[in-house]
Amino acid sequence: MIKELRKKIDAIDRNILTLLNDRMKLSAEIGKIKRATSSQIFVPVREKEIISNILKFNNNMIPNEALVEIYKEIMNASRLLQKKFKVAYFGPEATFTHLAAIKVFGRNVDYMSADSIKDVFCEVDKSRADYGVVPVENSTEGVINHTLDMFIDSDNKIVSEIFLEVSHCLLSKEKSLKSVRKIYSHLQPIAQTRMWIEKNLKSAQVVETVSTAVAARKAAVEKGTAAIASSFAGEMYGLNILARNIEDCRNNFTRFLVIGKHDSPPSGSDKTSIMFSVKDRIGVLHDALLPFKKYGINLTKIESRPTKKRAWEYIFFVDLKGHKDQKDVKSAIRQLSKSCMSLKILGSYPADKLGY
Repeated sequence: MIKELRKKIDAIDRNILTLLNDRMKLSAEIGKIKRATSSQIFVPVREKEIISNILKFNNNMIPNEALVEIYKEIMNASRLLQKKFKVAYFGPEATFTHLAAIKVFGRNVDYMSADSIKDVFCEVDKSRADYGVVPVENSTEGVINHTLDMFIDSDNKIVSEIFLEVSHCLLSKEKSLKSVRKIYSHLQPIAQTRMWIEKNLKSAQVVETVSTAVAARKAAVEKGTAAIASSFAGEMYGLNILARNIEDCRNNFTRFLVIGKHDSPPSGSDKTSIMFSVKDRIGVLHDALLPFKKYGINLTKIESRPTKKRAWEYIFFVDLKGHKDQKDVKSAIRQLSKSCMSLKILGSYPADKLGY
């Protein structure tokens, strides 16, 4: 009985492979047209549309999360036929930013590790990378100010966003918690696992490193040490996972931005990010934001950063629902600009859905 069922599975697999090859041929043809017309190869809107359409037809025999991962790999392979991208990301290999980049672009691109967020912007600015991936905020630790600051002088645009669930592991060459005397990690994971450390490794010395990848590298060569990092880092550096999901707060997500040089067309469910500065007077911020209320536009985030040019002069960063080419959004931004000293649209892009 099993043998007969397996024969049917083998036949289905051959059909799937034939269809996948047909799909790849069509993708290659689309790539030729895109190159001939100088169109963008990476189109997050189209990729989001494909995922949405597939999920509509899922009969739940395959969990949605698994189906999304399957189709992302198919789209990554299709994109590779059209162009092999160069993608810069912040931090060494096996950091969460590297993991976010892989989630967007797959493994078969030319990745460029950058020592700083500034370097990522620079690689894209100078066209040494097609895209860059940087963290912008964490659900428990808040906004990453340096990423916001980089947009002040950069012409790079936000092309896409991705939310990645941050799940920390304790990694070590040791085989038990009892052998761990020192823990390495970046400042944020240390802050996010403080209660777990206090409960399980109270006597261990905690040492801050510049990244979780550096922490994993140290744990791979130093006896009696461990690192707080992702399971991906554990695989890369050959470490044992002594404990999983050690973060104090579950539902811990980090939002990453994909930066590039082109705009994304409307998807029907978009975000727009803008930055603006206003003259310092009573009620100026209230007045500046009134157009969004007038046109019924929801603001999902507002942050202020010093301009670093004059004392007490600030730039405001705002995320709003909608695309910059939508009539109401366009009208609100136009009205806002009348009360601003400066205004820049950082990009309109498909809003990511948590977990996908």
